[in-house]
Amino acid sequence: MRRRMLPLLLVALTCTTLVPATIHSQAAPKQATPIQAGHPAAAAALAPELVSVKANLEQYQDPIIALRDGYLSTVGCIDFPKGAKDGPITYPPGAMGVHFLNMANVGPTLDPAKPQVLIYEPVNGKLKLAAAEWFMPEQVAGGKAPAIFGQTLYGPMDGHQPIMPKELRHYDLHVWLWKTNPKGVFTSTNAAVKCPPSDPYTFREGTDGHMHH
Repeated sequence: MRRRMLPLLLVALTCTTLVPATIHSQAAPKQATPIQAGHPAAAAALAPELVSVKANLEQYQDPIIALRDGYLSTVGCIDFPKGAKDGPITYPPGAMGVHFLNMANVGPTLDPAKPQVLIYEPVNGKLKLAAAEWFMPEQVAGGKAPAIFGQTLYGPMDGHQPIMPKELRHYDLHVWLWKTNPKGVFTSTNAAVKCPPSDPYTFREGTDGHMHH
């Protein structure tokens, strides 16, 4: 079933990028020149802007509300037990969790109020909101890495199989608003997040230290 869904996801993403975006960026306070996500400066406690973003997204503590608002589960819990390296991008050991993608929020503009992805951690049979992710396909980025919250998004990178097609090259930024990340708010993986090791939908990536797309 998962293999049959991947081409549909790719078609949906392609169609989305051909339609003029309807997303409007909220005015944000002036920031210093964006830094690459994962920089040590990103390890500070939540900035006031992020506190406000977190408050605006609190309703999504309930994943059913996320589903009603167009966030669809990619099913798999993504885990990097040994970390990994994907070109210039380094993933420290840790997990990401279960991604819920909202295609209506995908476009050439990033809005603090409309993350493209919500990330949940499976805990005792329930999904607990852990992070939000801002995501942009390379083909709509206009040849320039996008930025938000004073951070330049990671990428471009290939799509992360099996939850998305390899052909979906993109930029992304994980922001750990609810689950404290010992490596920093903007680090992609979080050692405090756990994927159920025996669950058939836990995908262990980078077991040899490298990503395999």
